[in-house]
Amino acid sequence: MRKVVFFVAASLDGYIARNNGSIDWLFSDQDYGYSEFYQTIDTALMGRTTYEVSIGFGEYPFPGLETFVFSRTKAGTRDENATFTDADSGELIQELRNRPGKNIWLVGGAGLSQSFLELGLIDEFVISIHPITLGSGIPLFTTHRRETKLTLKNKRAFSSGLIQLTYERIS
Repeated sequence: MRKVVFFVAASLDGYIARNNGSIDWLFSDQDYGYSEFYQTIDTALMGRTTYEVSIGFGEYPFPGLETFVFSRTKAGTRDENATFTDADSGELIQELRNRPGKNIWLVGGAGLSQSFLELGLIDEFVISIHPITLGSGIPLFTTHRRETKLTLKNKRAFSSGLIQLTYERIS
């Protein structure tokens, strides 16, 4: 069955972006396993704000992926890159898991990943911890009600000081 993988970068103090949504602090000097990861997925899920930030990069950063953007205001529409939906996330994940294909990437943002965590929809967490503290910003996780037990599947250290941890949810 296809897995939902939350592949994300965070600062050492637990932020995924600055307060204004900027990710200018992310390391881009190496691939950090991104190309290898990209070969394992064929679907991307993200919130509207994350999508809007991503299309602002110039070239669309998720070529070849079937992309679903969760949005109440644009639901039922489509553009050249994505389908906008306000579907129940649990129902959509079940539908996607039942289709043949590769894994599903939960790109973010904070609200969507929080919702997926609360619903127990994330199977694997790949968190790249950048050796920087931001002091404030958009947190990786906010207070939530669901305890999620994980097991460490892999750890990688890079010469830049970035540490990548891969955890699998214990069913």
